[in-house]
Amino acid sequence: MIRIGRLATATIAGLVMALVIAPTAQAKMDDQASAQSNKPSQVSKRQYKYNRQNQAIEHRDPATKPAEPAGKPHRLILQVNSNDPATMNLALNNATNVTQYYRDLGERVEIEVVAFGPGLHMLRDDTSPVKARIEVLALSNPEISFKACGNTQDNMRKSENKDINLISQATIVKSGVIRVMERQEQGWSYVKP
Repeated sequence: MIRIGRLATATIAGLVMALVIAPTAQAKMDDQASAQSNKPSQVSKRQYKYNRQNQAIEHRDPATKPAEPAGKPHRLILQVNSNDPATMNLALNNATNVTQYYRDLGERVEIEVVAFGPGLHMLRDDTSPVKARIEVLALSNPEISFKACGNTQDNMRKSENKDINLISQATIVKSGVIRVMERQEQGWSYVKP
């Protein structure tokens, strides 16, 4: 009888453990199976972020380039109409900061810096106090373009009686003021530093 009692006790203990431990173990196995079914076969080459339910919510393959940002780009026009190095640098700071912000979000952005009037000195090859900075900025930020007012260039040519050469990053537009106005009409955001 003692033998049956020990057997009964062991059986009851086994059943209790099965009732207590099995659901927890099964839940863990279910979570692992769910996570495995969401992963591609080459797990070692990929990185994942997981939410609280341990399901893959973001997948990134470090060996490939990030996808091109989708959707309509953010568009900003910055006006420079003052021959003041601080104003010019502020415009470049704004362009750099906006570009980096949207780059970090994976969103596209287009920025035009439009210089006219005394601000054209920003884009003049002979007088620009920010020429070197623009050269570096243009190489690393193709989202930023520089527009020079053709009317201002013509007026400076007449008043200084010499050709007014622009830095290579500048593109001439007929009128800087018209460029700003038309970009605003097209829905571009406008900032004057």
